[in-house]
Amino acid sequence: MALNCGIIGLTNIGKTTIFNCISNTKAEASSFAFSATKSNIGKADVRDERLNIIDSLIHSEKIIPASVEIIDLPGLAKGANQGEGVGNKFLADIQQVDALIHVVRCFDDDNLAHIEGSVDPVRDKEIVEFELQIRDLELIERKIIRMEKLSKTGDKDAKKAVEVLNIYKAHLENMESVRTAPVKDGDEKYIEELCLLTAKPVIFVCNVDEASATTGNKYTKAFQEAIKDGKDEMLIIAGGLEADIADLEDEEDQIAFLEDAGLKEPGVNKLIKSAYYILNLEVFFTVGPKEIRAWTIKKGATAPQAAGVIHSDLERGFIRAEVMKYNDFVALGSEQKCKDAGKFNVEGKNYIVQDGDILNIRFNV
Repeated sequence: MALNCGIIGLTNIGKTTIFNCISNTKAEASSFAFSATKSNIGKADVRDERLNIIDSLIHSEKIIPASVEIIDLPGLAKGANQGEGVGNKFLADIQQVDALIHVVRCFDDDNLAHIEGSVDPVRDKEIVEFELQIRDLELIERKIIRMEKLSKTGDKDAKKAVEVLNIYKAHLENMESVRTAPVKDGDEKYIEELCLLTAKPVIFVCNVDEASATTGNKYTKAFQEAIKDGKDEMLIIAGGLEADIADLEDEEDQIAFLEDAGLKEPGVNKLIKSAYYILNLEVFFTVGPKEIRAWTIKKGATAPQAAGVIHSDLERGFIRAEVMKYNDFVALGSEQKCKDAGKFNVEGKNYIVQDGDILNIRFNV
């Protein structure tokens, strides 16, 4: 499965700079409000040192890491739902993403005017969330009308749907996001096809200046206090600094630059780790002389479901999975040594794949 993240935020807060930190595709950043006329789409490889360690043992022809697709939405503005700015018409671009990266500005810069006249990340968050909530409310209200018509024909499930949808409607009208609505487990099925924006998990990125890269500042502290009661992730990233690091081609230069800035790893690594965490994802590997590859699955996935991520035919014709644990493979050094040590297991359809498993799928179609 491919992981998709959408970057949202007000205009002129550093969204595109953050995009350039993450993505292999670079976009032009501008200091002019509403300068973007389209969403930027890019891809980021998921750095996983385990791939290189496996390769040091088997020397494969190529290594293929897991990847994340990133969509950078043009900046929003207050009143976007009424036609202000250019961002609102692009919201459909991120309806299909798995998670949102919500960038807020936490730096001062006299040369980069803030569209609201001052730096206040808590206010900015509320402005963007309101625009998303308005869009979600419109979709909810349309579905309520459809379900009410169905319920009048005696459709009991439609009647239940109206009850649940009205809970979401009231929550949105109270300026709260769908993901925090007080509904029962399982009731989410009534909104799944709507791909509501405020139902998606969020990673808040506080975009700071270089001096605040390791410690944060007064803006990040205020923002952290504002979201402390929620379950959303928050990261502090110096977008400009990270973009400069990402532009360096030599990995050793990147590491030296990071160390000079007091950072242990690039912001992209932290972002992807957070995305995997909030989406409950993990990785398994396939290895061979032609390629070593990382694959992304939901935690709790069975062996046939993991096989389906590779190709639908493997899931349809699944017979068994041959499994080695990453730690065993690295410690012993080869598949044959894992077999000799009893660390090579044959598993059936009910096996739950674990993070780092090395799988070989046997199938017949």
